[in-house]
Amino acid sequence: MSRRPDPPLDILYLDNHLIAVRKPAGRLTQPDHSGEVSLMDEVKDWIKTEYKKPGKVFLGLVHRLDRPVSGVIVFARTSKGAARLSEQFRKQTTTKIYRALVEGTPQPRRAKLTHYLRKEKSRKATLFPRATPDAKEARLDYEVIENFERTSLLDIHLHTGRFHQIRAQLAFVGHPIVGDEKYGARSALPEGRIALHARRIFFHHPTSKEEIVIDCPPPANWLARSAQQNSDIISAGRSVPQ
Repeated sequence: MSRRPDPPLDILYLDNHLIAVRKPAGRLTQPDHSGEVSLMDEVKDWIKTEYKKPGKVFLGLVHRLDRPVSGVIVFARTSKGAARLSEQFRKQTTTKIYRALVEGTPQPRRAKLTHYLRKEKSRKATLFPRATPDAKEARLDYEVIENFERTSLLDIHLHTGRFHQIRAQLAFVGHPIVGDEKYGARSALPEGRIALHARRIFFHHPTSKEEIVIDCPPPANWLARSAQQNSDIISAGRSVPQ
């Protein structure tokens, strides 16, 4: 398994039961058939080295981010932590906030979207406006943070964790995420990225039960890089609203 040069692991939260890290866009969350090094591989390697652990390292996958998406990922370091966190995600008691740059100007500026999503064999989601056999309810709220000439910056509160949900729902209402050609965006971004970032997550600690809030702001140049093919909209030095 070959490893490309990677930036150091960005650890956002760490204790005996959990580790949260920043996932770069373009990185696999977990290993697949390609043999590429995934974020899980990197975290396991870090734990093994940091704590001088012999043998295999346990790391529980409790949620995922699509490969083109960046932002916060939480892994469990114990089986108890994995089981209890997985239950929170399954019962939708966690809160996930995303930042997205989309094409066009959504109207209204703040709205709740409810659709019914079916995952296809083609690894793409199909949406329906009403309940449909084999389709699962998908809900999110969005708010427009800032408008530009051809794009808009959104904060998104995800209520359900369906396959490609944010990407498919925003495209369905006519505002695909910048760079997301799979869902109808008009241009691509370098390195297989799309302009979607998981910026904050809330959940309850699996043992102490206290509320944990983990912030993962987009990099300072995220907005400018995401809009680099629309240079007439945003100056290259513009920072990202937090």
